Amino acid sequence: MEQLIVFASCGVAATALVDLWALARGALFDTPLPNYRLVGRWIAHMAHGRFRHDSIAKAAPVRGESLIGWGTHYLVGVVFAFLLFALAGPSWLSRPTLAPALLVGAASVAAPFLIMQPAMGAGFAASRTPRPGAARLQSIVTHIVFGLGLYTGGLFAHSYIGV
Repeated sequence: MEQLIVFASCGVAATALVDLWALARGALFDTPLPNYRLVGRWIAHMAHGRFRHDSIAKAAPVRGESLIGWGTHYLVGVVFAFLLFALAGPSWLSRPTLAPALLVGAASVAAPFLIMQPAMGAGFAASRTPRPGAARLQSIVTHIVFGLGLYTGGLFAHSYIGV
């Protein structure tokens, strides 16, 4: 049970690193911050049977969408940390290695490319955005940062918690 809590903590930490990366990317490259309010809108519309939108930004706003979006963002980070747990096993925490964490981080880009972006109106792998190549690169780098966050979380847990 303790290891599950630690893996969940790694997911939260890795997601927080993604958010710090978004702030740094915005400051360094003048890129807009992710809008998790729109993710919340997408999730909230699912409760009414609407799973796909031509443009989620044009969909009717939903009460609490920002909280729903941010909560979903962190919950998904925890889910991918559990994927690392399932693939690498609980022993990974006793000797964290970079490769499995990066693999999970890189593979996690499939979620926005194949599910979220098409369902929210951005097309497969951001194909309907103004600059698809830039959007794809940004997503890939962000998810690699997530993988680095998983690894860093594992190192922290091993070194300071003694798992």
